[in-house]
Amino acid sequence: MSVTNEQILAALRSLGLPDGGDLVSRDMIRALSIDGGAVRFVIEVSPELAPKFAGVRDAAQAIVSRVDGVESVSAVLTAHGPAPTSAASAAPAGAPPSLKIGGHPKPQAEATKPSGVDRIVAIASGKGGVGKSTLSSNLAVALAKQGRKVGLLDADIYGPSQPRMMGVSERPKSPDGKSIIPLQSHGVTMMSIGLMMDPDKAVVWRGPMLMGALQQMMGQVEWGELDILLVDLPPGTGDVQLTLCTKTQMTGAIVVSTPQDVALLDARKALDMFKTLHTPVLGLVENMSHYICPTCGTEAHIFGHGGVRDEAEKLGLPFLGEIPLDLDIRLAGDSGTPISAGEGALAAAYTTLARRLIDGGMA
Repeated sequence: MSVTNEQILAALRSLGLPDGGDLVSRDMIRALSIDGGAVRFVIEVSPELAPKFAGVRDAAQAIVSRVDGVESVSAVLTAHGPAPTSAASAAPAGAPPSLKIGGHPKPQAEATKPSGVDRIVAIASGKGGVGKSTLSSNLAVALAKQGRKVGLLDADIYGPSQPRMMGVSERPKSPDGKSIIPLQSHGVTMMSIGLMMDPDKAVVWRGPMLMGALQQMMGQVEWGELDILLVDLPPGTGDVQLTLCTKTQMTGAIVVSTPQDVALLDARKALDMFKTLHTPVLGLVENMSHYICPTCGTEAHIFGHGGVRDEAEKLGLPFLGEIPLDLDIRLAGDSGTPISAGEGALAAAYTTLARRLIDGGMA
């Protein structure tokens, strides 16, 4: 039986800290990775707490080593201090990563993928407003609940929404000023450009800046061992999509659309783009497929119904499922806890989608 992230986090929750709480509830665990029976993680603390936490690190290693299936444990303690106040000051170990805004991409001879990541799947749409980001966060959590080691990269540079939907706001840290330690939320390892920038500032970048930032989030982030990395793409068929599909070893893409004819027109353009870029389309998802009135129980097809299924059949592509239009899905996303993290019919819709990907060997 393989060791899961949930087992390790549960073990770490049982370790009380000298000043209250535990390592998980206080969000001190970073870069958790599991390779067979080998477990690695980083304990991140403030500089003033570091002297007290040497014993905590040893205790954490001891507790995790007792989890069934664990053969070895490596825990690293890092302390992050404030940035230097002058150019002459040396950057402290663990300073925030230096993601140069607007940096051009580095030359890259061939497509690559982060070390330790098995599959990379893009979540795409031909246009905005079809619920692609909501589906990405919920699918990531649903896959994690099925025991998969899941990463989520928010590549929607102009409108990053995953920090809000996944309930994280902390700026990612770095042990060396180069590699970036991603955040953990709901069993998912995640990274977003929105965590690196002022949330109230607009991103006004040209294509090369987008490409450089995407390259850094792929190559500098310590993703660890992942079964699947989901990439939440921006809408359309622009620079981010082109860079991802030509510079990254993609497993494939999932295209999301509402059943509305206008949305399907743009979804077809996304499908054609992936065909042109030789990226396999793993399937289509119909979002906002139907609406159930909470008062009378009547089912209404506000945006039509079945259009995405028909399109998938016409193109010979897998139809992965229908997700309803429901207020609770929106409320859950706004609150930072995706609906798929809970139970009930709405969570089950995403669980079904996750299982179809797993059963099809796509996740």
